[in-house]
Amino acid sequence: MSHRLQVLVPEALDRRIRKAAHRNRLSAGAWVRQAIERALQENLQGDPLDQLAALGAPTGDIEQVLAEIDAGRG
Repeated sequence: MSHRLQVLVPEALDRRIRKAAHRNRLSAGAWVRQAIERALQENLQGDPLDQLAALGAPTGDIEQVLAEIDAGRG
């Protein structure tokens, strides 16, 4: 089921949206829906701790990590 969402945008933004939609051979509504989906995927991808874990940064016991940092400074 679809729901209507009315958003007021300045004329300049409306022109930019319509041009982008035209370049992508989409309606302005379809282009905006895709832009919203992309923004949500980029900004709301689950738990922040899961995002940090996905970075693949080195992890370990805090004392060991601090010792390694200190050893790297020496």
